[in-house]
Amino acid sequence: MADTDTSPFYITTAINYPNGRPHIGHAYEGIAADVIARFQRLRGRKVRFQTGTDEHGLKMARKAEEQGRTPRELADEMSGYFHEMDKKLNISFDRFIRTVEPDHHRASQAIWERMEAAGDLYLDRYEGWYSIRDEAYYDESELKESEGGEKLSPQDTPVEWTVEESWFFRLSKYQQPLLELLKTPGFLEPVSRRNEMIAFVEGGLRDLSVSRTSFDWGVKVPGSDNHVMYVWVDALTNYLTGLGFPDETPEMAEFWPASLHLIGKDIVRFHTIYWPAFLMSVKLPVPKAVFGHGFLLNRGQKESKSIGNVTDPLTLADEYGVDNLRYFLIREVAFGQDGSYSPETIVNRANAELANSFGNLAQRTLSMIVKNMDGVLKAFEPAEADAALLQTVRNACSIDLPREFESLAFSVGIEAWIKAVYACNQYVDEQAPWGLKKTDPDRMAVVLQTLFLTLRDLAIAIQPVVPEKSAMLLDQLGIPESDRSFAALDDSDWYPRLVESGFILTKPSPIFPRLDLPEETDA
Repeated sequence: MADTDTSPFYITTAINYPNGRPHIGHAYEGIAADVIARFQRLRGRKVRFQTGTDEHGLKMARKAEEQGRTPRELADEMSGYFHEMDKKLNISFDRFIRTVEPDHHRASQAIWERMEAAGDLYLDRYEGWYSIRDEAYYDESELKESEGGEKLSPQDTPVEWTVEESWFFRLSKYQQPLLELLKTPGFLEPVSRRNEMIAFVEGGLRDLSVSRTSFDWGVKVPGSDNHVMYVWVDALTNYLTGLGFPDETPEMAEFWPASLHLIGKDIVRFHTIYWPAFLMSVKLPVPKAVFGHGFLLNRGQKESKSIGNVTDPLTLADEYGVDNLRYFLIREVAFGQDGSYSPETIVNRANAELANSFGNLAQRTLSMIVKNMDGVLKAFEPAEADAALLQTVRNACSIDLPREFESLAFSVGIEAWIKAVYACNQYVDEQAPWGLKKTDPDRMAVVLQTLFLTLRDLAIAIQPVVPEKSAMLLDQLGIPESDRSFAALDDSDWYPRLVESGFILTKPSPIFPRLDLPEETDA
């Protein structure tokens, strides 16, 4: 995406499957999508951001049966936990969609009818392997075998042999256009995922079973009431539902095709093969881009209820702070790859970079301005060292970080930002403004006001990652909300306006207090 792109931007997460409470992986994807959405808004684009829950399918039906409840009762409770998680983590969605909603059933049935009108659906009999946990069909050649001889999916989930009447979608018809799409630069990232999907399609596509008769928890197939749609048909359609499909709404005209589907690497096939094929069938544009991110591992292990290492993200947010958690997840992991976390690594990263470096820079700079200058800012002429620092910070905040965030290289962008923070702290040590109070108060004022300028730039740039704390600092700096976009970084008149307004800095509140390491941790 070019820096000058001002077109509307539509970003979605995968909708979460609520057969259990949210775990840290759900939080990771939601936070990453939120960082992208906030970044694009600050770049001046009109953004629509959608997330939600995927509540149909055999997995939900069986889970509810185990608990002696209806699927709808289970869905209502569990979806509420995901909504609570998004609110707690400051995820700025425009629509939280639930697939049980009437408008979604209408959209799903409309896309079905259009696929049928295109001649792409036919009734037959399905016999094959199905993973309830993945809600996915697998060919015999894709299966693994456990140590006990049990057949497993490529995701190491159990599969069972399924035989039932089913509607089929003519997926094989779209093999060549899908291959061309997958080879289109930028459609699917990272490259490793693209290569996997190209190899899968080149291996030959078989028509896809898209309905079930063995249970009834789902969207009814039009004209075949004993069939419910394969959960992925209705789940993928959510991206259209949220824009008002099948009606020709202003939102459909403005935001479709989606700018970015952000998903986990385990569901890339559904989003880059099945979903584009459905859209091709109904003559709708395919998404502009799909990004399959990696997994977040707990001390190097995939989270599992059987192992007992599943982490509640709300607990982490309560213990370490929402913005500290957001910063860690986006900073620590090279986006697209698997990453690992532990309470210790969260605390160490937050203390080293947010508390000791950025937070301390803000606290001591603003405190010295209040103490030694009565909080009053004045016009000044920067010396060579001051100008060099201002340029270093400006480059990091207006060029380096935005460039990397555009390509979703968040950790690289934040690395440029934190290096600018380090440069500011080195400047403080070299200039020693505390010693200039007696020897050269005019020079002290220049140094402190130079740092004031850098704090404003640093706070603006890091807003997508730590929105609450950035807003807190910008409030203390007297920066109005209208002057907090990335475009404001190029506004050379903001400081004279602030001085002329008579703004007086008051005693600052700490932005990032230090965190305590957990007393007890797992071995």
